[in-house]
Amino acid sequence: MKITTTRDSILNAALMAERITGKKESLPVLSCLLLQVGGVGRGEVALKATNLEAGIEIAVPCDVEDKGVVAVPASVFSQTLRSISGEKLSLKIEEGNLVVESRGTKTTIKAIPHEEFPALGDTAGKKGMHIPREELMRGIQSVSYAASPSMIRPELGSVYLLIKPGSITTVATDSFRLAEKSTPTTGAKQSSELLIPLKHALELMHILERIQEDVVELSADDSQLSVSAGAVQYVSRVVDGTFPNYKDIIPKSFTTEATILKNDFAEMLRKARVFSGNEQNVGLHMYPKRKVFSATARSAEVGEMSDTIDAALSGEDLDINFHIGYLADCLPIIESDSIILGFAGAGKPLVIRGVSDASFTYLVMPLNR
Repeated sequence: MKITTTRDSILNAALMAERITGKKESLPVLSCLLLQVGGVGRGEVALKATNLEAGIEIAVPCDVEDKGVVAVPASVFSQTLRSISGEKLSLKIEEGNLVVESRGTKTTIKAIPHEEFPALGDTAGKKGMHIPREELMRGIQSVSYAASPSMIRPELGSVYLLIKPGSITTVATDSFRLAEKSTPTTGAKQSSELLIPLKHALELMHILERIQEDVVELSADDSQLSVSAGAVQYVSRVVDGTFPNYKDIIPKSFTTEATILKNDFAEMLRKARVFSGNEQNVGLHMYPKRKVFSATARSAEVGEMSDTIDAALSGEDLDINFHIGYLADCLPIIESDSIILGFAGAGKPLVIRGVSDASFTYLVMPLNR
């Protein structure tokens, strides 16, 4: 293999691919990037990485003098590229190792036998659907924090993706709170539903943030998801399971409702967090007839606070407790300046929506005290 390419293009690809590498000592090649060149002339080098659950392939334009393939440790390769100041560099294989040269510098990186590098998922022949990149990225970002960090129950440790003609819906829940984002789209022409493990969904979001294409192609089967855009293809396993029938737990009516400014509520929660101690509990108190919306928090170590903010209230009086983090996590996602808090009653869920953002719904279970 012998190629010439630009430092920035191959460094950006190497940094993106490095995140997908594995850490298994029994299979050292998983910590490597596979560089593969197929033809001679103006072509491309494919950078590949996998951790057996997910994989990525990125094509980087280059001038090819000789084809070939080599596997090198991802961290060593990316650090080497970072240290190079020249705009152009050459990569070649000498005595089985990778040599990187640029503007008077020469680095030899010891290679690992590439024959052990696992094949990435086979997506040949699978019919994909075209989806706006921004909408897919925003959908994952809007709900991923509500998924469980544990895979003990895989369906709760995943982001549920429901694609229908005309809409993309993403949902995540850890059984204590639930986030749903539904976005109209003209891109999807067929229906599909997937459970993407949280760590793979976050990795996909990271990739989507760093590519330029407006549209991505998504294809999937019972075991694997593939997302392609331009020079990048990302594959990951999907969960073979059933997402909870969450529509049934979203209240259809509310006993108490409050409309408040999102920033006022966020500031109230920030102050409550200081005084709530390790438990991070906050009490919300709504008295519609007296036009009072307040929050209280206390801890033996710090003290206690009580704050009141302006609110449009209706319904019954209510005192109810929540985990502060569960209330605050959704606020950056809501695009409206004002939010509606819909309370179904003591011991029942709270639903948060933006006044002018019907696409997002967030549900939180109260604390049992």
